[in-house]
Order: sequence, then structure tokens, then C-alpha cells
Amino acid sequence: MKDMEGVVVSRGNGTGGGVEERPWVPEVPVPADLSRREPLIRRFYTQPGQDPFETVEYELRTVRIMDPDGKVVFEMNDVEVPKTWSQLATDIVASKYFRKAGVPGRGHEWSVRQVIRRVVHTIRLAGEEQGGYFATPEEAQAFEDELTYMLLHQIGAFNSPVWFNCGLWHAYRIDGSGGNWYWNGRTNQVEMTQTAYEHPQCSACFIQSVEDDLMSIFELVKNEARVFKYGSGTGTNYSRIRGHMEKLSGGGTSSGLMSFLEVFDRAAGATKSGGTTRRAAKMVILDVDHPEIEDFILWKVREEEKAWALIRAGYPADFNGEAYRTVSGQNSNNSVRIPDEFMHAYLNDGTWSTRLRTTGEVWKTYRARDLMRMIAYAAWRCADPGVQFDTTINRWNPCPNTGRINATNPCSEFIFLDDTACNLASLNLTKFLRDDGTFDVEAYRHAIRVFFLAQEILVDFSSYPTRKIAENSHRLRPLGLGYANLGTLLMLLGIPYDSDEARAWAGALTAILTGEAYTMSARMAARKGPFEEFYKNREPFLRVIQMHRQAAYGIDPTKAPADLVEEARRAWDTALELGRVYGYRNAQATVLAPTGTIGLLLDCDTTGIEPDFALVKFKKLAGGGSFKIVNRAVPEALRRLGYTEAQVQDMLKYLLGHLTFEGAPHINRETLRAKGFTDEEIAQLEARLPQVLDLDGLFVPGIVPEATLQRLGFTPEQYRAPGFRLLGALGWTPHQIQEANDWICGRQTLEGAPHLRPEHLPVFDCANKCGPYGQRYIEPMGHVRMLAAVQPFLSGGISKTVNLPNEATVEDIERIYVEAWRMGIKCISVYRDGCKASQPLNTGRKAEEPAPARTEVPAASTPQVEVPTSEFPRLQRRRLPKKRYGFTQEARVAGQKIYLRTGEYEDGTLGEIFIDMHKEGAAFRSMLNCFAIAISLGLQYGVPLEEFVDAFVFTRFEPQGPVEGHPHVKFATSIIDYIFRVLGIEYLKRYDLAHVPPEEAFKEDLGARSPDLEEEASKETSPSTGGVSKAGPSAAVHGAAISQQARSFMMDAPACDKCGHITVRNGSCYRCLNCGNSMGCS
Repeated sequence: MKDMEGVVVSRGNGTGGGVEERPWVPEVPVPADLSRREPLIRRFYTQPGQDPFETVEYELRTVRIMDPDGKVVFEMNDVEVPKTWSQLATDIVASKYFRKAGVPGRGHEWSVRQVIRRVVHTIRLAGEEQGGYFATPEEAQAFEDELTYMLLHQIGAFNSPVWFNCGLWHAYRIDGSGGNWYWNGRTNQVEMTQTAYEHPQCSACFIQSVEDDLMSIFELVKNEARVFKYGSGTGTNYSRIRGHMEKLSGGGTSSGLMSFLEVFDRAAGATKSGGTTRRAAKMVILDVDHPEIEDFILWKVREEEKAWALIRAGYPADFNGEAYRTVSGQNSNNSVRIPDEFMHAYLNDGTWSTRLRTTGEVWKTYRARDLMRMIAYAAWRCADPGVQFDTTINRWNPCPNTGRINATNPCSEFIFLDDTACNLASLNLTKFLRDDGTFDVEAYRHAIRVFFLAQEILVDFSSYPTRKIAENSHRLRPLGLGYANLGTLLMLLGIPYDSDEARAWAGALTAILTGEAYTMSARMAARKGPFEEFYKNREPFLRVIQMHRQAAYGIDPTKAPADLVEEARRAWDTALELGRVYGYRNAQATVLAPTGTIGLLLDCDTTGIEPDFALVKFKKLAGGGSFKIVNRAVPEALRRLGYTEAQVQDMLKYLLGHLTFEGAPHINRETLRAKGFTDEEIAQLEARLPQVLDLDGLFVPGIVPEATLQRLGFTPEQYRAPGFRLLGALGWTPHQIQEANDWICGRQTLEGAPHLRPEHLPVFDCANKCGPYGQRYIEPMGHVRMLAAVQPFLSGGISKTVNLPNEATVEDIERIYVEAWRMGIKCISVYRDGCKASQPLNTGRKAEEPAPARTEVPAASTPQVEVPTSEFPRLQRRRLPKKRYGFTQEARVAGQKIYLRTGEYEDGTLGEIFIDMHKEGAAFRSMLNCFAIAISLGLQYGVPLEEFVDAFVFTRFEPQGPVEGHPHVKFATSIIDYIFRVLGIEYLKRYDLAHVPPEEAFKEDLGARSPDLEEEASKETSPSTGGVSKAGPSAAVHGAAISQQARSFMMDAPACDKCGHITVRNGSCYRCLNCGNSMGCS
């Protein structure tokens, strides 16, 4: 048996986390005595007596965050920020992290200086009070100055709970209600807090346990609610709970695991809707040998089918609507825990047995490949479950004598023992890149030390939602330092993301991160002693440190700078050398979090370990609006690749466009003038070119004034109609519009760019196809290979979802899962674009139509809809007269103004409807317009109005509530319910739908049916659907451009729950590029 120093570790050898030989690794020398008076922190960026806040210039800005229609959802004036900060970073710090009440003076925070001083000075005071971190007041001041400088210059940032909560009591004496638990250093025990902020909650990640006991189950429900209340996330392995087929100790049969999972799901959903800052983030994990594993794997698949059944019945299809709210399993990420034994059975086409929790007896035996195919199929259908490789995870467990690792947090970066917590921080990698393309390792190491010390101080300063977590946090002290902007760094260096060079760079940088963090941990242990459980776990802990060190010696020095690789090895030599003598202060050191909001606060182009998602983006302007920019890494990368400045500019124009009408083909100043535009109007349109994605987004009502549209010969009915395209209506062909668009607005990709050599194309590959012409993107296995390159150097895991195109197959996902295990990755999940909306409403298919890829899975039945194959008689459309009568009805439903207009045939029967809502979102209004067109066509093709009325009254979704403005309808369960009640009453005499039935004698002919009166009423009361909102046209343009671009990357991306803009996927989460909000993250 080899000693600890002889252990070797796999970084991907095809055996699933097994052992592989590495180059010889030198012995680590015994260290000299480490002086406990040696400073933990030395000055690097600052000087004694220098105020770090004076190292930047500031300016006052307006923060105005708008929804897609231009409605202001947050506004603050005179916000003080460094001039170098982007408007988006300004929006984030002001809207999310400024304290809005209880602050002396203005009543709220208004400057970045206040927030940073509140956080940093409080941590410094906590460190001094705890003792042992600073040998002298000068060292404490150096720590405060250095941390202040790095936060101010966007070198790093803490997770959101630190910004939310830290320092509110110490700086402003804001207290709040208590109820959490903290470690009292004076009494050496865990105690309950009396206030919320004297010991604030500063951790974002939690793992909790549950026993096979009813009281334990419902205690976890309560504890999860407390975590969700503060905007954090939690994960639990539920495998201890017995299955529904097992007996209870008092007789009878258990209701089973799945019934309780539905309880947890409902509780999380209720907390989410109860006013928290974000959607509840939750991870549900189940071991693959649990007797209910099959039901768990297919849980979300079956719930999706139920949701679609409800959608077919007329319930709204959005995620927060009745259909999805009615079914279960929508409030968590799910993962299956898989040991090596299962994977070996899979490879050998063997069997796998599930076992009862109470007796250990075999319950059911499967073919291992069938179970894996079932997992892959479920992920293909609805993105869950992911997989967690239990043997690999516990091979890297540094504290096995304290407990095994059973679970992770919701995004799978925090992988540790039950009932533990982790506070996160991330460094911005591009801040360490010098102008000459070299990496400043010393600055990087310094930042690691400063942030790691700050996180360590937070452990005993903070409070936690349960007594167990507070105790374990004190005893184990796990931390989660990570980084962001790796994708941008690689592009700046001219290195393709999916390349051996990129993986060597990433491996070296991650090795330095964790090696230096553990070195700092050992130095802190020399002063304050190791974490309480260290000596119980000394041998396995040092074995894991040696595994990390062995992996560092496996980095190829020919693929990354030799000095960087050497520094990675040195970091682990020192970590092991010091740890042998002093132990370690922290049981875990590093993770790679999604860094959604934090990445935007740091002005990172990419988050966590992710590549970039696009080459062309929108940059926000102060006071609203945005303009289109090229990813800042692109021109620098082109220069590093050897292109001349003239060539670079040619390629940027190809990518971004010329942004002028002058000299453009087909659509230029001369042709626009010939079509009737004035010089002033052309100049105004040209000024807006940087704010739109393409020409179709420019030539729209709201940017083109209505007076101009009418002067050009268009009626309001024409330019307000869905699908109206002004350029086409003016006579330009689609081909001409496209050629002009390419020249003016750019192609949004470098594929086909002049001068660019083919071998350089991979440098600019992104997570998605870029623009309408882009064909290249990073293939799924490229993401998996990057995960494998950095995993051996992390204490925890990596928050990353492998994104797949919609056409990906079940077999593709199965291969990704298997290869991830072979490469030694701890956890992995996938997301197939559009999988949440991929099941067709009508599953009937013509004989010649090829069926999409599908795998039959045991017990995963999908209901089929029978469609008759006989020919139906072709229906004839009954055209409405050119001049027709109808009525206009104005009303309010739950305060939302709505206009219903009708058009009638000569005999008075209904032939068309128009629906408009005064200030609703553009998407909702567009859907209502499309819905009205569909109903109108149905009426004109002979569908009886009675059918529509019976189908749509009583539909329920928001807005719903009291109705104002209609004499007979006083309450509606939805806008659609209101519309068809009105139509039923007016055209069918369905007085059973009226809340106040009209008197029989009251038979007015609506009084205002003349076309002249109707036209006058429209002018007076109907809103201009093409008009500009009060916030100004720039807001609407900005919203449309951001949402249009984001939607092009993912067909089913959700809208931001803060501002309504379309989000983009970020690891296992979504992030909003308009307001910086993160959804589904911890």
C-alpha cells in the first residue's frame, strides 16, 4: 500500500475517476518554522496613509431600469460611482445592493463608497474582534485598504448576501428580527441571534440533511423556507426516506418519497411567490439505488405532460401560469447520484438493483443501460435530472472521518458534507492580464490571499438558518473562492476555448487559485489553529492535497506559459509543505460559481468558466437606452493574432456594420429621400442605428413617428397590425433589405469576414451561433473537456450546464454523461434548447414526415392524440365588407385598461375582433393581437361564436379581478374571460354570463354604430399601439434590442422576473443583461 505522498490521481483516463500514472513528482521538503508574526497580508496596490477611495475618479449618474415597454421599474438619481464602471454595473449596485431605508442622511445609500466601506470596514472590525488575523493595527489597515481597492477597481466581489446584509448594523445600526444561529466566541457555543444584522447571513450556498422521520421531513421544510427567505439556495439528498412500497414501524404503508417531494416542491413555490428577491433555488438529489428512482427520474417528464394537457385545455402556458403552477416538480433542480459500481455495470451491460431503505432487500433489478437511457431521455425532454458521480465526489472528500458527501447546493458548485454552508467570492481574471499579454501571477496570488482572509473572517461573524449549520460552519469552515471571465481572458489571448492550450491555461489558473488558497489557510492555521475536525481527518486531508498536487504536475507546460505552470506546481508544493506542519484553517477552499449578477457587477464579459455567448452586445447608457458594441476582447484578439489595424477595422465593420446610411446598398440616404423621408427624419433614424439589432428594429412605429408613417401613405390599421414591416411595404425586396442590413448593421459574426484566416475562426467561437449567419459554436463535448481540465484543482465543483442545440438526441446526452464520468467530473447537467416547449400540441404526423429522434423508455409513456386521416371538405372564408359596423368597448380589468373593438357582417353577426391593452407589455399585447386575428379567422371560416364563448369563459390567469366600465360584467377571471363574456352578452344574448343582467326592455342598438362615430371614438380613446412610451423611444428600442438578441440565443429563454427582458442562460441559471438579475441561482 502506498503512503499518502505516493497516491496518484486521474484527470481523465477512461476508467471513471480511477488512477493513472503521472510524471515523477518531487518530495516536499520539511518546512522551517513559520513565524506567527509574519503578516498574512502585505500591501500591493496601496500605500500607508493613502485613501484607496481616492484612487479613482467618480461621477454622478442616473439609474433607470425599464421593462420592455419603457416603464420604469427602478429609478435613482445622483448615484456616485467610479467613472470606469459601466452603466449596467451602476444599475446593479444601486438597484440590488444599495440599502434603501434606515441610512442616516438621505435615508438610503447613494454611493459605491458607502457600500464598500460598510462591507469592508465591518469585516476588518470582525477580524480584529475575533483575534489572531492581524498582528498589528497596521496589518489590519493594510487588509482594509487592499480589499477596498480591489472591490473599487472590480478585481473581485463577494456573493450577494454579503452586499445585502454585511455592515447594516455596524454602519447604520439597522437591526431587524433575529432567529438565525451564530457562533459566540465569548461563550464558545452556538446561540440564536436577537437581530438580523448584528450577525448577518452572508452565505449563498447551503446543504441540508433529512432523516426517514416525519418530524425531520417537516423540519427541513421549515429550514428551507428560512434559506429561501434570504434569497439563498439549498440542496438535500433525500435517499434516506423510505419508498411507498415499504412498511411503517407502526403498521401500514409509507406514502413514499415522491409524495413528500411534492410537499417540498409546493413549499418552495409558495416561498417564491411570497415576496422573495428571487425564485427559490433548490436541489433535489436521489441515489440511483433508491426504490423510487424510476418515478424520480421521470417525475418532471410526466409533470410536463400534465402541464401540456392543461395548456391544450386552454390554461396559459407561461411558467408562472395556471398550467405549470398546477403540476409539481417545477421549483428545483434534480440530480441522480451514481456510484462507480453502476457505471461499471453500464459499461459491461450488467444489471443494477434498487434496495429498500428499511431492510436493504433488493426491490427491483434493471438493466443498467436502461436506467442510464431513462436518465438521458428525461434530461432530453425537460433538462432534468443531472447526474452526480458519488464515488468520484467522495474520493476527493477531505473529511471522510467526519462524514461522507451526499449532496450539493442548487448549482452544484458547493459539494460538501450535510448541514454546511459556504460564502462565495469571485476574482475577475482579466484584471491580471498585462498589456503585453502576460499574466500577473503575483497580483493574482495577492488577490487570492486577501479575499480568502475576508471569507474566513465571515465564517464566525455570520449567522446561519439552523443550529447544525452554524455548528458545522464553525467546526469545518468551508469557503468558496472562485473566478469569472475565463472565456474573455482566453479570447484576449487569441486562444480558442475548445483547445488544449485553453485547457492548460484554465488548469494552471485554477491550480494556482486553490493551491494559494490552501497555502493561506495553512498560514492562518499557524496563527489560529486548524479547523476543529482537521486532526480527525489529517491523513485523508493530506491525501487529497497530494492528489491536487499530483494533478498540477500533469499540466502540459508546452500548452501554457512555462512560468504559469511552474507557479501552479509551486503553489501546491507550498500548500502541502505548510499543511503537514500546521494543518489547514478551512476544510474547503474553492468552487466555480455561476457569477451571474456578480460577473456583471465586475463588468465581466463572461461568467464563471463559461465562454462568451455573442460577439456583438448592447451596452447600457446612463438614463436609459443602449448602444451596440463589439465584445471588447475581439479587436484585441485580432491584434494579438497579427492583423494590421486597417484589417482589424475592416473585420469590425463586417461584424458590427458601418452604422450609417451613407454608401449603403439599396437603403441609403438617397433612396430614403426618394421614398418620402425628410433629411431631418433620416438623420434621426441614422442616430439610432447603434441602438438596434437590425433595420427591422429601426423602421418601426415608435421610432418612425406616426405622422411620418401617415405622410408615407399608411393608415394606423396598417402600421399597427402584427407583422407589419415598413421597409417591405415601401417596396424593398427581402433580398435588398438583407444586403442593406448586412452593410449597415453588420453580420454579427466573423465567419466570412475579410482578411480572417480560417485557422483563427475557433478563437471567436461562442456558446451559441453568432447572428443570423453564424454556423460555428462550441460543441457540447468542448464544454465537458473544459470541465475536466479544471475539476482536479477545485475543492468543490463547477456550476455549468452543457447547452445543446434543439436537434440533439438522447444518445448525445447519454454520451456526455458517460464521458463526464470517464474524465473525473463530479457533477454535470445539460440543457437542450427548447426542451421545455418541444412537445408538439398535436402529435399526429403525416406519413411522409420523419419523426424526430425519440427513445422508448420503460415506464415513460407519452399520451398520443389520435388524428383522423380522412380528408375534410375545404372551408370557404366569408369576407367582411370593406365598410363595416361594430362597437368599441373601453373597460378596466383589475386596473388594466382594455379596448375591445368588433367588426360585423351586413346581417349584424360578428366577423372580427380587435383587442388592445393600454400599458401592457409588448409581448402580451402582441399575443393578444395574434389571438384576436386567430379568433377573427375562425369566425370568418364558420366557427360559431358559441364555440368560442364556451371554450374561453372562466379561463383564469393574471390580470384578474373587478371590471370597471362595463354595465353588465363586473368581475373577470382573466382578460380572455372578460372578452368572451362581453361578446356572449352582446351578440348571443347570453345573459347568464352577466353579473348585472340587462332589463328585457333595454334593447338599445349600442347607439354608436355609425362608422363615423366609431372612427371618432377610436381617435379619442384607443391608445396608439405604435406610439412611444412616456419614458421615451430609447427605452423601447433598448428593451426590444436586448430581448431580441437574447431570444435568438435560446428559443425558450424566460423573461426576467424583475424587469421583464428576455434572459440568457448562465451556468445552471439565467441572468438578465438589462438589470443584472440572476434567476434560479444561489
